[in-house]
Amino acid sequence: MATKKVKVLCDSKSLIEDVHKWGAMKQMGVSLRCMLDFGSVSSQRNMIIAAQFLHRELPIRIARRAIELHSLPYGLSHKPAVLQVRDWYLDSFRDLRSFPEIKNINDEREFTQMIKLIKVRHNNVVPTMALGVQQLKKSLDQKLDYEGLDEIHQFLDRFYMSRIGIRMLIGQHVAIHDPNQPPNCIGYIHAKMSPIQVAKDASEDARSVCFREYGSAPDVNIYGDPSFTFPYVPTHLHMMVFELVKNSLRAVQERFMESDKPTPPICIIVADGEEDVTIKVSDEGGGIARSGLPRIFTYLYSTAHDPVYERLDVGSTGVVTMAGYGYGLPISRLYARYSGGDLQIISMEGYGTDAYLHLSRLGDSQEPLP
Repeated sequence: MATKKVKVLCDSKSLIEDVHKWGAMKQMGVSLRCMLDFGSVSSQRNMIIAAQFLHRELPIRIARRAIELHSLPYGLSHKPAVLQVRDWYLDSFRDLRSFPEIKNINDEREFTQMIKLIKVRHNNVVPTMALGVQQLKKSLDQKLDYEGLDEIHQFLDRFYMSRIGIRMLIGQHVAIHDPNQPPNCIGYIHAKMSPIQVAKDASEDARSVCFREYGSAPDVNIYGDPSFTFPYVPTHLHMMVFELVKNSLRAVQERFMESDKPTPPICIIVADGEEDVTIKVSDEGGGIARSGLPRIFTYLYSTAHDPVYERLDVGSTGVVTMAGYGYGLPISRLYARYSGGDLQIISMEGYGTDAYLHLSRLGDSQEPLP
């Protein structure tokens, strides 16, 4: 029994040493354009090359996050939920490092099945980390201002940006193997995505949530060229527009719930620029106080009074109570920035809010690697 315990400790020490070794290696970013061009030639050689790249790249990215999860300020690393997330990252690192060198198409197929399981393992990372942060928030001195938690916010930005990249790389590789891909889709990327159509679908989903929560929902009017398309990741755009419209619906619904005035619609405008595709989501939900604007992109702040069901993760089938955790806007901004875009919020207290979602249409910006 004692011998077995010593072996476990040795194995654990060896694993941690390997994690630190790989965490010190340089990451290699890729662009949407590169993923699109490489994935459009579906040859066995390309599949093997892609798998070999992931076999080296994924352990580096996962190791970096595992190291950070071990040394977070304010005792966040010791919260049970965060320890659970760290275990998932260590398990995935171990699986990747245990997989032998990829030499042929059979190795590639086995590797693809393995990383598919890794992606599933990490499905609940967002709500689990949210739980850990909420546990931290409850344990902190209530007088501690949010600016004093900059380290936590910066870590979460790095952590979630890295997670977006990891899931994009895995999801892209796995999806390319799908024989039933929709037309014009190369893995996760749609070569001719209609932002108008995605905005319509996301708005209907958000209105369904609003109906379920309040019994009614404001209209959403969408303006733009329905024939316009550009290469992008539809699931990413859907998530961002869903979040923005859901926030607007909630603000308008709560402001006009007891009013005799007609409920104003949410307006979405899609503009096709040479550099960016910009989507503006406007509402008359009363706006955000100027003092609150600096905090809307932090992870410990939310204007939500009641929990609203929101999508857990791009590609997942479940929903989870997330409004009130303050995660929707900062994570949406990370998705926009991952592909070279951005998200800006301009508000008029007493009237409403405009959200500007900028999407880079060039598709050649490298991943921002934390």
